[in-house]
Amino acid sequence: MVAVGCLALLLTGCSSPIPHPDVQSPAAAGSTGPSAAPLAFIPATIAASESGGSTASPTPGSGTEATAAPVTAYFVLVDDGGRHGVRFGCNDSLVGAAGAGSTGDGRLKAAINALLGAEQPENLYNALGSSRLKFLSGSFDGTTVTVYLSGTLNPGGTCDTPRVEAQLTQTALEAVGAVKAAIYINGESLADYLKLK
Repeated sequence: MVAVGCLALLLTGCSSPIPHPDVQSPAAAGSTGPSAAPLAFIPATIAASESGGSTASPTPGSGTEATAAPVTAYFVLVDDGGRHGVRFGCNDSLVGAAGAGSTGDGRLKAAINALLGAEQPENLYNALGSSRLKFLSGSFDGTTVTVYLSGTLNPGGTCDTPRVEAQLTQTALEAVGAVKAAIYINGESLADYLKLK
């Protein structure tokens, strides 16, 4: 144990004067190096470490540090063929983009609202962009995330049907770490609602 402590002091003394906790925070989060982290998460990691929060305890359960954790909303790279994300639908790619985070139950609402809001990442398409949907409520039972929306959905054509489904489903799953998603619009399941469009 003493040898480990001495080795840590020796390595610290040999390192450059630039503080390393901020640089090493992606590795502490499970990354194998700078290129292993998705580009969408790099700004959020930097912003979290520069926000003045303690880097010694990444997420011990305090509200301020957990609030900084981003949520991911999924958008579409049209006709990308899976080169920059998961290939689906009309030869599109599903791509995650980090947005402002929240804690607990608020994470699901923040992620879905990132899809339903007016802003979207540059060069990405949002099949929900022309819709007038509102997040009503959501829940997570440990396996299935359930989302209730109200309003009108205005898909822009046949290719928008799988885009809407993929964007809403993947965003909801990612927000809470669910295995399955059940999404309802005006009380109808997403699948049934999309059949009418």
